[in-house]
Amino acid sequence: MADIFDDLAAEYRQLDAALESLTPEQWAHPSAAAGWTVSDVVLHLAQTEEAVTGQSITAGTAFLPSTGTTVDGLADEMVAAERGMPPADLLARWRKAAFATPDALRAHPPGTRLSWVRTPLSPRTLATTRIAEHWAHALDITLPLGVAYPDTARLRHVAWLAHRTLQYAFAVEGLPDAPVCCELTAPDGARWTFGDPDAPNRITGLASEFCRVGARRLAPEQTGLTAEGPRAADALRVVRNYAA
Repeated sequence: MADIFDDLAAEYRQLDAALESLTPEQWAHPSAAAGWTVSDVVLHLAQTEEAVTGQSITAGTAFLPSTGTTVDGLADEMVAAERGMPPADLLARWRKAAFATPDALRAHPPGTRLSWVRTPLSPRTLATTRIAEHWAHALDITLPLGVAYPDTARLRHVAWLAHRTLQYAFAVEGLPDAPVCCELTAPDGARWTFGDPDAPNRITGLASEFCRVGARRLAPEQTGLTAEGPRAADALRVVRNYAA
């Protein structure tokens, strides 16, 4: 896999180019994230990037919901508390936090564990979650506006994360773990394989669709993905690119 920190920076640059092109009216437009405008989505990304550099890396504390609040509920509370920033200020705030993250994560030696939402993560895995979140929210921003946001080979990181966390996804749903092999076609036509090729459960199809299912941007039945084996359909139903 390509250097995760370089790819994180590249994902930020792609989103930055899309955001820089938006008009004030587009910033106020509803996003595909329910109840949030485009500005709200960018504010959320700025807040979570500040949590990476300010809490996880500098302070060593976790980005956790308060008692009785879900992660999504906390995100809504945080956005509501700061909603209304002018787009130019909001973009500058996100840029300051985001563009500091790759090098800040890269600076940690192997074996480091950084606090995050549910579980301490390695810097590489935390960088992977940031690619996954920015990519998914970039879709929330660009799709309703008809702004292009092409899929790239960086989806390999997102697909890896989705497969790597299947055990967690099964557990969240109260299901026993099961071995799953994912054979996916990359945006450039390359083949990506995750898991044991001899596993009794297999998911095949486009990586772009698999990642969207994991991000809850598509339902499995809206895709051409195929699930073969006694637990493959369960895996496709519970797969996620995030921890919540």
